[in-house]
Amino acid sequence: VDVFQAWCGPCKPVVNLFQKIRNEVGSNLLHFAVADVDSIDALEKYRGKCEPVFLFYTGGELVAVVRGADAPLLQKTILKHL
Repeated sequence: VDVFQAWCGPCKPVVNLFQKIRNEVGSNLLHFAVADVDSIDALEKYRGKCEPVFLFYTGGELVAVVRGADAPLLQKTILKHL
């Protein structure tokens, strides 16, 4: 989940990375979503940050958090949890 604030929007460059990985591993294994922290109370702790935050869930459980648009780290995290 790409967690963003309305004033800066979701991290568009990372969408391409997720699409590339999703094509490689299969669409049933990887799902990408965006969430506006200003409209979801459970994400309140991520408000006021100017860096993108990516939350990784497996089976409904939060398994990893990556701060910043670090493509190699994001790819490593995705593949680790698949």
